Amino acid sequence: MADTVGQDAQGKRPRSVRVVLLALMIAMMLAMLDNMIVGTAMPTIVGELGGLEHLSWVVTGYTLATAASTPIWGKLGDMFGRKGAFLSSIVIFLIGSALSGMAQDMGQLIGFRAVQGLGAGGLMVGVMAIIGDLIPPRERGKYQGLMAGVMALAMIGGPLVGGTITDNWGWRWAFYINLPLGVVALALVTAVLHLPKKRAKAGIDYLGVILLTVGITAIVLVTTWGGTEYAWTSARIMELIGIGVASLIGFVFWQTRAAEPVLPLHIFRSRNFTLMSVIGFITGFVMFGATLFLPLYQQAVQGASATNSGLLLLPMLGAMLVTSMIAGRITTGSGRYKLFPIVGGALMIVGLYLLSLMDTDTTRLTSGLYMAVLGAGMGCLMQVTMLVAQNSVQMKDMGVASSSTTLFRTLGSSFGVAIMGALFNHRVQDVMAERAGTAGQNLTAKSAQLDAESLKKLPAAAREAYQHAVSSGTHSAFVLGAAISVLVLIAALFVKEVPLKGGPQKPSTDGAEAAPAAVAEAV
Repeated sequence: MADTVGQDAQGKRPRSVRVVLLALMIAMMLAMLDNMIVGTAMPTIVGELGGLEHLSWVVTGYTLATAASTPIWGKLGDMFGRKGAFLSSIVIFLIGSALSGMAQDMGQLIGFRAVQGLGAGGLMVGVMAIIGDLIPPRERGKYQGLMAGVMALAMIGGPLVGGTITDNWGWRWAFYINLPLGVVALALVTAVLHLPKKRAKAGIDYLGVILLTVGITAIVLVTTWGGTEYAWTSARIMELIGIGVASLIGFVFWQTRAAEPVLPLHIFRSRNFTLMSVIGFITGFVMFGATLFLPLYQQAVQGASATNSGLLLLPMLGAMLVTSMIAGRITTGSGRYKLFPIVGGALMIVGLYLLSLMDTDTTRLTSGLYMAVLGAGMGCLMQVTMLVAQNSVQMKDMGVASSSTTLFRTLGSSFGVAIMGALFNHRVQDVMAERAGTAGQNLTAKSAQLDAESLKKLPAAAREAYQHAVSSGTHSAFVLGAAISVLVLIAALFVKEVPLKGGPQKPSTDGAEAAPAAVAEAV
């Protein structure tokens, strides 16, 4: 791997590594862009395929498969080689994309989306783990910052791309568009990525895989169905909670005895790794909660168009992109990183508090500035969590470290959408009852999120009541987010700044450098 990882005599990355990084950016874009594009196309898909009652499963099936497969892909890469696992995930994702585009009914689409999700779990883990293999920790920040930038661009451009594709080519191209991009990534990785092949002596931990999959599936279903499909106190939700808790307890017990555990518990002995898991969870909680409620507020209260919903988040995502790039560059130059989670946590608290102050009179400029503060905070955290997590484990655990960090962020997003959503819905119902009586409460009984068409049809008094209700609901959601973000700041204060190896070095006499080793944190 030395020829792939090392620098040339001028201190620049070899062309092969730059090509691999391009392929990784395409793969990350595929994984992040897909849900954004499909979300915009969903009304058209339902119009053609029907099955409105199963609509939520198109997203839920993808999310479940992604979350459940994430730790498994990380472990497979550690055991059998990163390149093979990553290529396999690309192929599975492309197969799922092609099949989804050919779906003839909603049941087929849901199943094929789950196949896509299986591949997407490997894409996100593979990208971060391969960067961990190729790039020494000291320089890793700026490249992971690029990946965080790709994530922000996908969230901004996804709805626009999805709308354009659906209007001009038809909804099936929302899936087919993945194929040419995926083939390019597949060809580049196959041709230029050279990593050592591995072959684990121990077999796959099948029982651990099953227990973890069942536990994650139950958790995601609880957060997806709770308060929407079923009441939080319903028998179905209680059953799922019981199954999830029992499976995860059994999983933890089994991981202490498995010959090759799918998620080695010893990585959590590292204080920094555990702290990054907490920070990643809360960052996911806040980020996806904010991306859900900010467009709703701007459309319902500020009268923005739903067509360009991705652009509504531009101040937040733009600030996140810029800050992430700057943080990566500074980390690369100085080798220090503890400042960023501290600053990021503080900015998240301030940004969420400011957003909680928005009411029916808040201007778009003011709300944009508030969003920028929140985005800057998240930008300080996005790539640092992965960087520190990888720097806290040995090279042999790079895959599970990357997958665990990704999984905690995914689970955090599920909890954020569910808990902030439940609080938002409850507050909207209360305000509608106060301002518009029983009629107002009945108006939002099925859903507290009215689309633009439904909002236009409301009488002026009911529309004004709904705007106040949405403003009050977002206030409650963002106050909760600010309170939970305090944990990020507390966790960041306890981070131990372990020096990042792999800084600028003088080339050896033969013009090449040895491959850097991953740094294991001693705590």
